[in-house]
Amino acid sequence: MATRPPRVVAELGRPETPEETSARKAENSRNHRQRQTLRNLLLALGASLAVMLLIVLIVPRSDTPIEPDVDVASIAQQAQVASNDPLAVPDLPGGWRANAAELRVSQTDEVTAWYVGYLTAEDEYIGFFQGLDANPTWVAGLLERTLAAGTTTIDGVTWTVYDNRDSTDDVGNARYGLTTEAGDSTFVLLGTATPEEFETLASALTPTIDEQN
Repeated sequence: MATRPPRVVAELGRPETPEETSARKAENSRNHRQRQTLRNLLLALGASLAVMLLIVLIVPRSDTPIEPDVDVASIAQQAQVASNDPLAVPDLPGGWRANAAELRVSQTDEVTAWYVGYLTAEDEYIGFFQGLDANPTWVAGLLERTLAAGTTTIDGVTWTVYDNRDSTDDVGNARYGLTTEAGDSTFVLLGTATPEEFETLASALTPTIDEQN
């Protein structure tokens, strides 16, 4: 069988040596492997994007934020072991809902509080706290250390008013607040709702407050 003549390297003007032939083939092999690796990566990326697109298409979506409704009465019954005073479960009008209910312990002064996060019928927020054996520092911390604006009487109960709606300071959710005390409990309401909505919640708390006075 005839022997194939050595490949002529145009740049050199002569046949390539066995060492150059070996180096050329190794380089060609390396370039081939790199092209195959890139091709495989692109195929894998395309498959992943296709799966993600499929998930986006088949998972139902809603423009309304998910706000879970919680059973405040049931959770309060379980949490009652933390207090000798009854934990408040206000009876509120239709359209109001709670999206959180739990016992919270302040890391600053270790005050335990029964907390319920309410959304009004107008989707405004009021956080309700019932501090157990609380202190003024705990109350001041919740209300961003703002000053009282006066008092108001709701169903015979005197509440201290904190009105930060016109404040230029960052007061978080404490745009408006009400506080009162009964027995060993300190009741704090704070949030972004209107004073009228605060009055609705405060009025619903009157039976629990009267029971502790």
